[in-house]
Amino acid sequence: MEQEPTYTEAFEELERIVQGMEQDEINIDQLDQRLKRAAYLVKICRNKLYQTQKNVQKILDDMDDQPKE
Repeated sequence: MEQEPTYTEAFEELERIVQGMEQDEINIDQLDQRLKRAAYLVKICRNKLYQTQKNVQKILDDMDDQPKE
C-alpha cells in the first residue's frame, strides 16, 4: 500500500501536473489519470490544512483560557 504523501510532496506533484497541462505535455490518454491523481492530491492538501488550522485554533483557545498575569 502506498504511503500518503506529505503536504509538500502533494503540493509539488500538483504543481508538476498543472505545469504539464499548461505546456501540453499531457496527452488526452493521460489526462483522465492525471486529473484523478490531482483530485486525490488536492484532498490530501485540504485535509492537512484543515487539521493544521484546527490545531492552531486549539492552541490559541488554550492560551486564551490561561489566567493572565
